[in-house]
Amino acid sequence: MRCQTALKPLPDLQAEPAAALRVALFSGNYNYVVDGPARALNRLVAHIERRGGKALVFAPAARRPAFKHAGEMVAVPSVALPGRRREYRLALGLPKAARARLDAFRPTIVHVAAPDLLGLGALDYTRAKNIPVVASFHTRFDTYPRYYGLKALEPQVTRYLRYFYARCARVYAPSDSMAAELRRDGIGADIRLWARGVDQALFNPGRRDMGWRRAQGFGDDDVVVAFVGRLVLEKGIDAFAGAVNAAQTANPSIRALIIGDGPARAHFERALPGAVFTGHLDGEGLARGYASADIFLNPSVTETFGNVTLEAMASGLPAVAAAAAGSQSLIAEGETGLLIADAASAEGYARALIALAEDGARRAQMGAAALNRARAFDWDVILDGLLADYREVMIGSQA
Repeated sequence: MRCQTALKPLPDLQAEPAAALRVALFSGNYNYVVDGPARALNRLVAHIERRGGKALVFAPAARRPAFKHAGEMVAVPSVALPGRRREYRLALGLPKAARARLDAFRPTIVHVAAPDLLGLGALDYTRAKNIPVVASFHTRFDTYPRYYGLKALEPQVTRYLRYFYARCARVYAPSDSMAAELRRDGIGADIRLWARGVDQALFNPGRRDMGWRRAQGFGDDDVVVAFVGRLVLEKGIDAFAGAVNAAQTANPSIRALIIGDGPARAHFERALPGAVFTGHLDGEGLARGYASADIFLNPSVTETFGNVTLEAMASGLPAVAAAAAGSQSLIAEGETGLLIADAASAEGYARALIALAEDGARRAQMGAAALNRARAFDWDVILDGLLADYREVMIGSQA
């Protein structure tokens, strides 16, 4: 069942000029790892500038950026995270030189996208300068410790998140189910919805390519189950592997397609020796990969929205996912896909995969419903609403 918690909606906006907006954006990752938050923030900056506003981004930088970013970025000092996630960087705060760039930019609003040391520096700056500040919630940091043997730390992480987001005029949640969880945990006082959109010209069923499927080693009668995303433990890769292995025992036509890369790739390959691993794909290659599969499986409980689930739905795939924040707001149980209550249960996902693999008509019906649902997520409408809410915050700060 999808969460029905009432949210204060973003105001409607008829594409008003954004000339009065000067947005300073602070992010822990803007261009050095391709992930959902970075993609959303780059699209936001491009939209601000397309509407006539100005944006200046402050974020860590890597020697080799993963992609060409939107807008102007000021690199801040950072170090690689220790342990198994060294591809991500930890900003060391807001240095004097960056503060000088902020002073020169004269932001009318500050948007903080990560609760890190850089974000804390931004909050201190806004308090000193009396500038309104908002935040967007992108990552379930409170769930990460359990994947690295540190589950006992989760209450401390939640307490810190309460402290951080209490200092923001707004906290933007990407889904109503995520907003409900933030309210439950006391994170943020005024929570609004900033959903994500999908590029429907890129992600659509017309990208299906049977020739490409065959070239990957799949038979025409195989039921291809796709995973798309960073190959890291917190994306639920163990549950995915367990589910596919169990489902294949009952139905050998079920095959796995893994699109993405990351530090846990070798671990994933060992767990799923019969899967096809494409590595990182983007653009039309990624769209073709989605559309050429038959079912999308997302067992992650760390998603705050589920960009990959929405892209799969736009590609005409039924989705099987954990009944967790994000997926609950996208998937209508039994209509556009199936939600698994026990998020760690490989058996639950396996039963869903077997049922869909053996019923092509049901797969097609769910895929068509998923496509129809995805059409409601229009990027321009969503981002115009966010800019309107920026203005509301700015006006409120002057009252």
